[in-house]
Amino acid sequence: MHPSHFAKSKPDQPAYIMANSGEVVTFKQLNQRSNQIAHLFREHGVNPGDTIAIFADNSPRYFEVVWAAQRAGLYYVCISSRLTAPEVQYIVEDSGSKVLVASGKLKDVAVETKTLTDIDQYWSIDGDISGYDALESLRSAQPDTPIADEMAGTDMLYSSGTTGRPKGIRPPLELGEKIDAPNVLLALAKALAKADGQDMVYLSPAPLYHAAPLRWCMTFTRFGATLIIMEKFDPEQFLALVEKYKVTHTQLVPTMFVRMLKLPKEVREKYDVSSIRSAIHAAAPCPVPVKEQMIQWWGPVIEEYYAGSEGNGMTWINSHDWLNHKGSVGKPVHGELHICDDEGNEVPVGEPGTIYYGGTAPPNYHNDPEKTKGALNPKHPEWSTLGDVGRVDKDGFLYLTDRKAFMIISGGVNIYPQEAENVLITHPKVADVAVIGVPHDEFGEEVKAVIQPADGIEPTEALADELLEFCRSKLAKIKCPKSVDFDPALPRHPTGKLYKRLVQDRYWGKTDSRIV
Repeated sequence: MHPSHFAKSKPDQPAYIMANSGEVVTFKQLNQRSNQIAHLFREHGVNPGDTIAIFADNSPRYFEVVWAAQRAGLYYVCISSRLTAPEVQYIVEDSGSKVLVASGKLKDVAVETKTLTDIDQYWSIDGDISGYDALESLRSAQPDTPIADEMAGTDMLYSSGTTGRPKGIRPPLELGEKIDAPNVLLALAKALAKADGQDMVYLSPAPLYHAAPLRWCMTFTRFGATLIIMEKFDPEQFLALVEKYKVTHTQLVPTMFVRMLKLPKEVREKYDVSSIRSAIHAAAPCPVPVKEQMIQWWGPVIEEYYAGSEGNGMTWINSHDWLNHKGSVGKPVHGELHICDDEGNEVPVGEPGTIYYGGTAPPNYHNDPEKTKGALNPKHPEWSTLGDVGRVDKDGFLYLTDRKAFMIISGGVNIYPQEAENVLITHPKVADVAVIGVPHDEFGEEVKAVIQPADGIEPTEALADELLEFCRSKLAKIKCPKSVDFDPALPRHPTGKLYKRLVQDRYWGKTDSRIV
């Protein structure tokens, strides 16, 4: 399956529709334009195994470029639209990209990036950029038939973080593979996410430069679905789009659930969401009360997985299994699951430890052999980890405990802040929360909650006391914050990931943390 097939069987069906502008790109147009750009790559000496980069927001041109790279046997690097020029420069140079495609909406950073880099080609989309050639003009001079040496390319994505440099995840590229060759995500979507190719409409509410939105969008395009691309997530607009387009599939993150659930009841109930067959979520653990409310509202269509950009493993759980194993992220569907102690030994059932996957290719972090080595189990180097901690129950279901890096050690006791976060986010006066460890003279660390109040809620000492008591009513006192600070806007990525390190470092005197 590939969009080129649907260009023949249903050429006039929208491959995707932009939510705000309403611009439609049909399968025929997507096929023709990606063919033209593939020819353009070859004309400029961009050959199989080479790398190109795209620095853009959610644009109607995004998938024209990405599918061109996919059918030209290239690595395509999707760069966050939030980065500064030096950060873009680092990724362009580290990845070895020969072409940078940038959006006119990001022209200031794009222009500065060009002064910092020296690569073969700079192309612009969605507006003029000084020093860049307009891709649409370049493309129009090319044939819209397939290139002679068509073969499958793949993404090369960079890990996000708050300190240091992001690391490129460069999977092996089998040159000569057919562009419609099956892959793991395609098989999983068919087997688990009800992707049957029948009248499917997929709603994407997140930035396309991120791994999950990019890969799920491309997977559903390969099934012949029409994509609805939101330029930016808005909870009520999301519901309106579900009703308008009779959306059948979507992929979200828990913070999007929280924002929808905190809409007024009359707003939530105004929209018909009965068309949804599968609503996939990931990226962060979902608080149990939040997921319970979502299943009650949307029905048993909520699917959850745990995986990473590295692609070294995945677990999956449907609504039925989750209701019987609340809080779980499922059983392995790609890779074997191993829970290990710090020495690399497997721990007994029910005990927490580092999560490893076996039976799959370990991550390959580009230009960083130490990070690649650090992902491997010390006793079983064929097993690899993303750095998360979890436990497995007697039925084989995985439960995430937290990121190992965010564990708090207070008076010799290990505390995982995710538990308190999952409680506090359900309070109606809380919009967002980060629970962190802060310095303490006697205990080493002390648990603190940094709270973003809900709209219209004033941060007061009385509110702090109310939230502390709320947490203590749900969790053991040792797991709860000892104090509360307020922040008008916690640093959260558009995909839903909380940059907790940025919050934590304020309290430890570190000033070099940043979103990359």
